[in-house]
Amino acid sequence: MKQIALLTFIAVGTLFLKGCTSSNGKADGYGNFEATEVKVAAEGNGKLMAFEVAEGATLEKGALVGYIDTVALGLKRDQLLVQKEVIRSKSKGVLSQINVLGSQLKTAQVNKERIERLMEDQAATQKQLDDVNGEIEVIHNRIRSVEVQNAPVVNELKSIDVQLAQIADQIKKCWIVNPLQGTVLTKYVEPSEVVGFGTPLYKIADLTEMELRVYVSETQLAALSVGQKVVVKVDSGTDMKSYPGIISWIAPEAEFTPKIIQTKEERVTLVYAVKVKVSNDGSLKIGMPGEMWLSDAK
Repeated sequence: MKQIALLTFIAVGTLFLKGCTSSNGKADGYGNFEATEVKVAAEGNGKLMAFEVAEGATLEKGALVGYIDTVALGLKRDQLLVQKEVIRSKSKGVLSQINVLGSQLKTAQVNKERIERLMEDQAATQKQLDDVNGEIEVIHNRIRSVEVQNAPVVNELKSIDVQLAQIADQIKKCWIVNPLQGTVLTKYVEPSEVVGFGTPLYKIADLTEMELRVYVSETQLAALSVGQKVVVKVDSGTDMKSYPGIISWIAPEAEFTPKIIQTKEERVTLVYAVKVKVSNDGSLKIGMPGEMWLSDAK
């Protein structure tokens, strides 16, 4: 009997020691799942002519999901194009003068080259060269004078081009293009509503990869590092479902324990936030509670 009692004591002691050196049966961190949520807003003003967005739908990056009325912008663009043509017609006379003077300048330069060659053979005089140089200078002055007269027209045409570019940019921004692949979380407006610049249209998030934000004490920091593999567990009926996770971020500063997940006594405890990336199989939702386990990680 003494031998049996001794063996029983040794077995119990061994289990006790194992329990002391392993996990205490509690997770190393508790928190909730998050995802990067993007609120897509209108970049134009007007009536929402089409808007093909539904909550829970998956949208591809770059997908056209709707557009805002662009009739007013189109009319403004047409008006500017007409103004541009009117100004061009007025400037044609000035431009034709520049073309004529350019031809005269070219002829004078050819004469100058011919006279210079003749002077080498002593078949022309210095006066002839001086006369053609004077003619060239006069033509240059006349060209500059015409260009000065034409400057306001040129500047006006440039101003219209700038306005046309602005109209084109505004029309482009009336097309609602989805910025990232993800799932629509919330829809704020419906077709035929009038929206303005900055009006929220819908909220979208990429749920293929979630982040579990947990909080750990200062004593746990030594066992954690960015890139470390951990196990994330969530409730699944009466059991727990496990996911492989990787620590992606550790807060550089401590904060007080969030009230929403801790008891009153623990609210004054300083903790560090940790984010764990987890691939989502479709079961993980934003706000769902989860646990981080270090002892189960391989």
